[in-house]
Amino acid sequence: MVGLTGFGGYVPRLRLSRKSAADANGWIQPGVKRFGKGERSICNWDEDSVTMAVEAARDCLEDRPESQIASIYMGSTTFPFQYRQNGGIVAAALNLDENLSTVDIGASQRAGTSALGAALDAAKGLDKQHVLVVASDARRTRAGAQDEMIFGDGAASLMVGNVGVVADLLGRHSVAVDFVDHYRGENRAYDYNWEERWIRDEGILKIVPDAINAALSKFGVSPDDVNTLIVPSAMKRVPAKIAKMTGVSEDALMESMDGVIGETGSAHPLLMLSLALESAVAGQVIVMASFGQGCDVLIFKVTEAIKAYKKNVGVSGYIARRREETNYGKFMAFNDLVVQEKGMRAELDNQTALTQLYRRRDMLNGLVGGECEKCGTRQFPRSRICVNPNCNELNSQKPFVFSNIPAKIMTWSADHLTYCPDPPLHYGMIQFDGGGRFLANFTDADVGKVGVGQDVRMMFRIKDFDNNRGFRRYFWKAAPAMENEAQNNG
Repeated sequence: MVGLTGFGGYVPRLRLSRKSAADANGWIQPGVKRFGKGERSICNWDEDSVTMAVEAARDCLEDRPESQIASIYMGSTTFPFQYRQNGGIVAAALNLDENLSTVDIGASQRAGTSALGAALDAAKGLDKQHVLVVASDARRTRAGAQDEMIFGDGAASLMVGNVGVVADLLGRHSVAVDFVDHYRGENRAYDYNWEERWIRDEGILKIVPDAINAALSKFGVSPDDVNTLIVPSAMKRVPAKIAKMTGVSEDALMESMDGVIGETGSAHPLLMLSLALESAVAGQVIVMASFGQGCDVLIFKVTEAIKAYKKNVGVSGYIARRREETNYGKFMAFNDLVVQEKGMRAELDNQTALTQLYRRRDMLNGLVGGECEKCGTRQFPRSRICVNPNCNELNSQKPFVFSNIPAKIMTWSADHLTYCPDPPLHYGMIQFDGGGRFLANFTDADVGKVGVGQDVRMMFRIKDFDNNRGFRRYFWKAAPAMENEAQNNG
């Protein structure tokens, strides 16, 4: 039986206070004030749907058989590149074997569940291999829009296969209905939304219950058998109405997390599923429905293997990893909603040398350095000569991946002169556990809370933008380790 063999997620650390957004825009859009409670997740300036997908995948794959990944299916409505395979960037950052297929799936709110469905189909013919599914969205809106208050940024990842299955797929049912609730035309930056009552009454409440009922009937599952019902919706009373219309107990409804992270687009159903699996027990039946120009319904039954499954950070861990952001102006700047004076230091033309990006792709995308086969010394970047003065062996280094190795800060600086979208620019020398060091930029660093000896972990982030050509470069940065963040926020 094919099913889920792993799960994980990622939520950005920054959380925008909805009150700050409502206070900033209430003078012209009084209606947004009714959404002014709670907070929503927002990307840092160096995050996007690709970087979040990488972190979600790392959360899913760590300590698991990533070398056996046959394919990556990535779902998103906010791909950074329209003509470059975004799933390929994710694969490179994860240091997966290049003998695999990658597929980008978009153009729908249910891009995440569509990617999951395609992965489940693909996994049926695999033997001891897995398919990795990532869904990630960082949607932009006009300043003061209702969606700005409702949306959130986040990513989820699921591993699919037939070995080590923690949740069997009982069945999958999809309907395609050209119901246009919102759309984004070519060369348009923002979604255009139709009237909320029409979307609710003629769209969601007619399409989703019918799809769930059809799936339950098709696969012989009674509504009474459903332990968890996942129906992502920012409309507060809609999930309860759907439960009633399908005969599923309202007690089975899963909290949608709208108040703490917002609605994360194509990633949200998978985020909710990953969170549900963190506390699931064997025998539970989970039904997940995803709306968007139709509906996807997937039914899973949790297996005994869930007892031995060890999660990493998990969705719950990333939700707890938070820092409140009340500066609405910063949020606007991060999302290019305001024209900023960036100063002369920002005027450099950073054209990316695509030849070097290709030739050194393992180092730049995967943070691959070297380990001397003679003396065991690790170094980044890899070079022809071992840096150990007692060795200096020539051509002795084998590839060594540093991205998952913990590190500590040896030296640091907070630079207010170099241009940075979120000054000051923090950087310094870091030392990896077991050897190896390099000069790294820091991310998610709090001013006044960076120090020598601080534990850090590597995170895949945007290095810089080439706005003249519409290109962005990625690399790895050092971020505070989870335990340090807990102490700093405590």
